Amino acid sequence: MRRLYYIIPLSLLLCTSFFSCEKTESVKVITPDSPILPAQVMDYRDIKLSQAFGSQFNNSNPLSQFLDGESINFSGSAKAPNPKVTNEGATLGRVLFYDKKLSLNNSISCAGCHHQSKGFADGLSSSPGFEGRLTPRSSMGIVNAALNNGMFWDSREDNVNAMTLNPVQNHIEMGMEDLDFLEKKLVSVDYYPELFKKAFGTSGITKERISSAIAQFLCSMVTSNSKYDQGVSLNFSNFTALEKMGQDLFLNKANCASCHGGANFSVANSNMFSGYESTKGTANIGLDIVYKDQGFGQGQFKIPSLRNIGLTAPYMHDGRFANLEQVIKHYNEDIKPHKSLDRKFLRNGAPIKLGLKQIEIDALVAFLNTLTDETFVKDPRYSDPFKP
Repeated sequence: MRRLYYIIPLSLLLCTSFFSCEKTESVKVITPDSPILPAQVMDYRDIKLSQAFGSQFNNSNPLSQFLDGESINFSGSAKAPNPKVTNEGATLGRVLFYDKKLSLNNSISCAGCHHQSKGFADGLSSSPGFEGRLTPRSSMGIVNAALNNGMFWDSREDNVNAMTLNPVQNHIEMGMEDLDFLEKKLVSVDYYPELFKKAFGTSGITKERISSAIAQFLCSMVTSNSKYDQGVSLNFSNFTALEKMGQDLFLNKANCASCHGGANFSVANSNMFSGYESTKGTANIGLDIVYKDQGFGQGQFKIPSLRNIGLTAPYMHDGRFANLEQVIKHYNEDIKPHKSLDRKFLRNGAPIKLGLKQIEIDALVAFLNTLTDETFVKDPRYSDPFKP
């Protein structure tokens, strides 16, 4: 495999730092790092959903149709659909996703908060931003972005296209509030004109193209090859007794599937929120009686997909739970009686207590770990192109 090195000279970049809403000027040296890309573009269109997704999406929303440019948003938001995925567009998106030059001071990339080995979370309760400032929420894992709706913990964006530049512009995360400046900045980077030309036909660099390329990369990141997926066609004969017990608890006694449903283990099941339309797929799960962070409102936060959940600790919007056992124990015995508590957690007007024994908690953890897709977190298509 031939490596292509794109070299840019050392240069000085006038950067802007933010403190108490006042701007001061500082000088930042751009290092001559360049992406290392294969001579032949990798195939981002060779994406398959496992048999587990068959009954959920089948012929009504085939992934192949999405990739062939019908601009289908699997979660049904027609006003701003997800993009067509091309190999060249996703390749550009991969470079942009890992490039620290998208931050104001060239110190952090999108991947700085989304590590492939951790299911594209980062293992922290709060993530360091472009000047070392900490984000107020835990970084979410990236899971089947094209199949989800309600982006971010507060579900403020409807789809991937609308979401991509939020972190780039955020004053804590990447600090690039002026997207016109970002366009001019990337024009001066030697390797981008060629990559944009391959992706879009011309070398023009615009914020719309930046957003589209990142979205294409994210939408190509499909995780669908876990032990659970492999077990669907085997009637789960590949499961241990403990994993089978956990699966039964998930579907029945613990009733986890009432929120984390369908093949994506998410509240967004094939174009509908399953009763959570008014809250955009968020719910109050009784973490607190008084919430410092209100989320979508009234302490309601996104109900995420559970795929690769075993890799994305710590858990919840603030990373308060270090492991899955702590998460289950919250639902088992520690749900707080908030006035907006989701009705699923109420029984006779009081928060439910599941009464799970330790062996049942262990079984649920075992089942949740069957949702880990080891091929996804090692797939070179999604790896850092700036590392040899």
